[in-house]
Amino acid sequence: MNWPSKCKVIFERALSLKYYPCDLLFIHRDAERESREKRAREIRQAVKIIQPAVKPPFICVIPVRMQEAWLLFDEAAIRWAAGNSHGRQALHLPKRQDLENLPDPKETLHQLLCKASGLKGRRLKKFHVNQGVHRVVEYIKDFSSLRELSAFSALEKEVREVVRKWSSD
Repeated sequence: MNWPSKCKVIFERALSLKYYPCDLLFIHRDAERESREKRAREIRQAVKIIQPAVKPPFICVIPVRMQEAWLLFDEAAIRWAAGNSHGRQALHLPKRQDLENLPDPKETLHQLLCKASGLKGRRLKKFHVNQGVHRVVEYIKDFSSLRELSAFSALEKEVREVVRKWSSD
C-alpha cells in the first residue's frame, strides 16, 4: 500500500471517530511477518498524523497472524456459532500453543464452522460462514486461556496499562 492510500484510510478513520465517538479505541493490525513492535510503531505514527481527531486513548491489537487464531480454542462456541450446538462431529481444534503459528487461521476457522454445522450439499453451500465467524466471539465465555499466547498477553498488558493510566487521570 502506498503512502497516499494509507493517508486516505487514516483520514476516513478519523472522520469515523468524529461521527462515532468512543471512550477507548482498539486499532487492529495483524503482525503477519513483522514484529509486534514494528506494527505498533506504524499505528502510533498513523495516529500522530490524525492526532487532533483521535482524542480517546487507543490500544494496539496485533495478533501474530490473524485475529481468527484467537477464536480457535473453544469448541462449544464454534458449534453454537455454526448453529449445531449438539453436534458430534470431531472438530480436531489446533493445540492452543500452535494457534499463533497456523498458516491460515481464517481458513481453519471457516473449515471448522462448516464441519461443525453438520450440513452437506446445498445446505452447506447456503451456510453463511462469515456470519458464523462473527458469532463465535458471542459464544466464548472466557478468553483467559489465551494468556499463554504472546500476542494476546501483550494485548491484555496494554489494556491494563491504558486503563490504569486513564483511571488515574
